[in-house]
Amino acid sequence: MRIHAIQTGTVAIKAKQVHGQGSDSMRLINTMLDRTWTEPLPIYAWVIEHPEGLIVVDTGETARTAEPGYFPWWHPYYRSVREWVRPEEEIGPRLRAMGISPDDVRWVLLTHFHTDHAGGLHHFPKSEILVSRAEYQAASGFRGQIKGYLPQHWPAWFAPTLIDFAPQRFGPFSNSYTLTKAGDVHLIATPGHTVGHYSVVVQEDERALFFAGDTSYNEQLMLKQSVDGVTSNIAVYRETARQILTYMQSTPTIYLPSHDPDSLQRLATRRAALPVNAE
Repeated sequence: MRIHAIQTGTVAIKAKQVHGQGSDSMRLINTMLDRTWTEPLPIYAWVIEHPEGLIVVDTGETARTAEPGYFPWWHPYYRSVREWVRPEEEIGPRLRAMGISPDDVRWVLLTHFHTDHAGGLHHFPKSEILVSRAEYQAASGFRGQIKGYLPQHWPAWFAPTLIDFAPQRFGPFSNSYTLTKAGDVHLIATPGHTVGHYSVVVQEDERALFFAGDTSYNEQLMLKQSVDGVTSNIAVYRETARQILTYMQSTPTIYLPSHDPDSLQRLATRRAALPVNAE
């Protein structure tokens, strides 16, 4: 399999979103009140050239975020985000520059519905788009908008395949879904950042590529088991992080969060996060 990283612009967020402070109910408030910004971080999507068909993990961001009114003026969170995306940086043009038509993508795997992961949905009208049912229900309608999702910008044709994660064990993870007939691509329920967040594990020889979405903002935060500043359930976040770390300790794992500047090099060199069985 050939695997590619596609950067669809950059994003800056509050420092306390990366490493949160406070109780469940206060973390988001503390994040929004924070005056310290991160450096611009990459917004990565991923392309997997699999024998069973092209797979895209997340769709990155859209250049429409620069349009007045794209972000709801009434939602305070959007004053805590700065994004820079040019039209040619969207995933559709990026794929075409690689010689890939978006229409040829078989599966789009959406880790969650935050706009920097779902902003490029409109490029894939012919693909099967898989999302977790819990995430779809949380993100839909006006209730979804209150939670910070942007369902009003989903394409009119959008009708995703909803995944109900069965109690099917994959390593330390209790809920998973095997995508390919070859059994080498798995969707893993990793709630915490959002209620229905999932990650994608691709088994490659004796190692695993772990497309982590926003389970953490970089590898070091996962190794330190840090909790982000937007989760509404610290206990669930910690349990997911514990399971991921346990997996890293048992399997050579290339851990690839969507906003980690080092993800690109780790993918290229296949550098695992930890030695197997590290303490």
